[in-house]
Amino acid sequence: MRKRHSDHLTSLAVMQARSVSTRERENKPTKKPNRDASLRYDADPHNLPSEVRSDALFREGLTQSGQTTYTPRLIALDLKGSLNTLRQEGTLYELHRQDSTFTWEGEVMTHEEEPAVKNVFLQDLERLDQGEVLAEGEFSQQQQREQYRGAEGSVNASVERTQKLFSLEGSVRVWSDFLRIHLHPRSISVIHQYNHDGETNRMEAFGQGEALLREPLFLEELEDRLHFFVEECDYLQGFQVLCDLQDGFSGLGSGVTELLHDEYRGRGVFTWGLGPITHSDTSPVKDVFHLLNSVLGVVSLSNHSSLFCPLSLRGGLGRRPPPHITFPHLQYDPSLWYHSSAVLATALDTLTLPYRTLKDSATMGQLADVFAVSGRKVVTASGAVPFPMMLGDCLPNALAGFGEALPWKPLSACGEQSDGRCFAQSVSLRGVEGQSLVSQLAPGTQPPSPLHCYGSGEDVLTAYLQERYPGTPSVVHLVQSPCKLMTPFPQIFTPALGKHGFLESNPRPASTPVDSVPVLTCLQSSPLLHRCLSELHSEVSALDLRRFCSFLSAGTELDDLREALQYLKALAQHYKMNSDLDASSEEESD
Repeated sequence: MRKRHSDHLTSLAVMQARSVSTRERENKPTKKPNRDASLRYDADPHNLPSEVRSDALFREGLTQSGQTTYTPRLIALDLKGSLNTLRQEGTLYELHRQDSTFTWEGEVMTHEEEPAVKNVFLQDLERLDQGEVLAEGEFSQQQQREQYRGAEGSVNASVERTQKLFSLEGSVRVWSDFLRIHLHPRSISVIHQYNHDGETNRMEAFGQGEALLREPLFLEELEDRLHFFVEECDYLQGFQVLCDLQDGFSGLGSGVTELLHDEYRGRGVFTWGLGPITHSDTSPVKDVFHLLNSVLGVVSLSNHSSLFCPLSLRGGLGRRPPPHITFPHLQYDPSLWYHSSAVLATALDTLTLPYRTLKDSATMGQLADVFAVSGRKVVTASGAVPFPMMLGDCLPNALAGFGEALPWKPLSACGEQSDGRCFAQSVSLRGVEGQSLVSQLAPGTQPPSPLHCYGSGEDVLTAYLQERYPGTPSVVHLVQSPCKLMTPFPQIFTPALGKHGFLESNPRPASTPVDSVPVLTCLQSSPLLHRCLSELHSEVSALDLRRFCSFLSAGTELDDLREALQYLKALAQHYKMNSDLDASSEEESD
């Protein structure tokens, strides 16, 4: 799930709290079991103990040769033509297929097309998977002296040692073009009814995605894949659902969350509705489709989820949003989904830490209970990617340096609210280690702020939140290990950031990549949602919905849209603060 987002992809991650107690034997051995930077191998003495529970998202398997494999516990639904060079069953296991017998005796016409070509990054991964050692010129000078080790995770170590800076901006078309990890053969399911490219058979409307789950064969296959991953969990926390909010996947994601809600009651269902900054093929009609899909998705996804969070770098969810979100030390191209998805995936990796850490973790259900009070199941996300902090400085100085400004930027296309009003929040900080979490003032020195008086990073961050959001229930999680940005993460950072993501006085050389960053994220039940949802309601209400027959003919009735608008209006009222309610009552009485 890290650093990966598709232009058209619904992914379902099954979460568990403890490791799988049994190992599954796969069909054929593999030389290279894993390429994910977040995983730690107990068998490798070079790995330090991890603070993050890898088994919450990854499953453990065992090949017939006795080699351990780790693959994400993931079901990914995508359209025909979206895999490019990736095989649907993946490359980790060579599955035996039965030869089909061709019995047609009539005339046969053969149409051939050139196979897709892998970019340089995928070619290098393939070379490493085959056991090839990259040439010495492709390693850094410090590590040229190291001998190649054939232990578990050697592919991961080899990719880390490569000196190459991959520039994939011109060769990335779909998510599989920069997929680093191996997937299980049961992970990918292709929707053959709709095309990824082209002008026809596009899944553009909510009703198209919603109708897929009414097809018996599609539903049966999804349930089979779901049961495969669920039944091997020894303690099931719940599910994470990621889906595009602005096209037909909004309807498919809604159907998936309803299925999970009905079949796995009591388990957490966290849904992230993703939206790109821009669409390559847009028009006034398609803009309305995006808007209607967003409204129907927000209503349905929030209704069937424990928590629902929009996730986008757009300035808003409407048709004419404000400019996209910018970060002080990022230089990303808003037109490239490869860039924007990298930023969102980095934030998402930190947002989900509360229920993935080994120490002081909360379950998905416990976290949902903090937010979902009085029907408020929609939350907003914010993040500092990276968290701006000088190398060698301390957390109290970094937080105090923001002054009246917020330390994070909005990631939910709902704007920013800095007046200290909030119903509940979960804040996670990763990448600030040891003594840097607290002030190191000499004895007798006057503390420059109250934050410099605390003796732990948790106390520093908690005190800061109490000052900015007085009386707000807050959940705080600190992880000292940074967010690792392994190849082919785009190098979109300013020269002011050093190799490990901290601000430095000397600019970083262009040939030196940033390989890790500290990240601060915040998940909030915010009064901002009252304004955001109300604006969505007003914009759709002003449309003559009967004009968009093609959208309605895809399976959404006009009455369904009107009912969704009523629900959206009621949902927005849940996010009014008491002072707002009093003001509204006074205006009505006048």
